[in-house]
Amino acid sequence: MAIANGPDGVPIPLRPRHPADFDAFYQGTPPWDIGRPQPAFEALAAAGLLRSRVLDVGCGTGEHTLLAAGRGLAATGIDTAPAAIARADAKAADRGLSARFLVWNALELVALGERFDTVLDCGLFHIFTDDDRTRFVEALGATIVSGGRYFMLCFNDQVPGATGPRRVSQYEIRAGFTDGWRVDSVEPAEIEITLGPGAIPAWLASITRL
Repeated sequence: MAIANGPDGVPIPLRPRHPADFDAFYQGTPPWDIGRPQPAFEALAAAGLLRSRVLDVGCGTGEHTLLAAGRGLAATGIDTAPAAIARADAKAADRGLSARFLVWNALELVALGERFDTVLDCGLFHIFTDDDRTRFVEALGATIVSGGRYFMLCFNDQVPGATGPRRVSQYEIRAGFTDGWRVDSVEPAEIEITLGPGAIPAWLASITRL
């Protein structure tokens, strides 16, 4: 498994360089696959902020998709890793939940031809290059209905070292979502992992499509 330690001893997964690399991670258990929803997203669900049609981008093995499905919402999860999608389908069957999982690239959301009220993103935005971030935001804009919301959990700029996903500043988030968007909040949070101290400093962003 591709893991490296930051200068403070925090184990950080190396960033795959190609979508196919993610599939290789699922030959074992990736450090981000904690077997349950991230607490930050559980809190959103408990507050009733997941609404109507939910899309989970970079869904992995589907915990956040299934979180929405368990609340009776129409939930779709997409990921480029076929192995992750297979596990997600198996989880849905085991738990008796109705959710749809697709092998799909989040940069090609427009080709999906659907609109969603809520989009969840745990750990996808922070792997993109600058050009792909722009493509992704444009694709989101065509996918989220007016008044819909995008909730994003990403590594923040307090994560030590330079290994693993890109660190993201509040400024980058706010600058990336301008025309046609309203950034409602960017708050400190954590991304739990299966290694080391168990959590990585993160931002939880709540962004509304105008």
